Amino acid sequence: MGKPIDVGATMSSEDLREYLEKMAVNARFFRFEEHTMTVDAAVSRLGVNREKIIKSMVFIDEVGSPILGIVTGDMRVSEKKLAVVCEARKVKRANSAQVKEYTGYDVGGVPPVGHKTHMRTFIGEKVMAFDKVIGGGGEINKLLEISSVEIKRLTKGRVKDISE
Repeated sequence: MGKPIDVGATMSSEDLREYLEKMAVNARFFRFEEHTMTVDAAVSRLGVNREKIIKSMVFIDEVGSPILGIVTGDMRVSEKKLAVVCEARKVKRANSAQVKEYTGYDVGGVPPVGHKTHMRTFIGEKVMAFDKVIGGGGEINKLLEISSVEIKRLTKGRVKDISE
């Protein structure tokens, strides 16, 4: 899995790039002057459909464990469905401090892979319908194009119906 990431570290797109190189992943970064923190912003910068964009969302279960849910940009993560697939009574969206703590990245720049903490990961079925998807690139003005198969491999993610 490569060297362990320093849990106290703040992560950058350069850390993400180095991680992907170590893992032999062919990925592409896009950098913009303006932010790409939302699906709408990413769509307008790239001129692609919402479903080609992915959202990597961190949730916390009732015992405080982080869970990563990845869905296409035209969908939302259903907290109810996510709780069922991860066998929790309930899950709630992580706040920005928790997102930073578990991933190393700021909200709006969270990539689907390369986090400082390994999290149980659930990938929406629709994500896997695409050969390549585009998600957070580690900073609020960067995006990452990566294979959906590589996301599944690197996160050890399980493909489930978690969308609404």
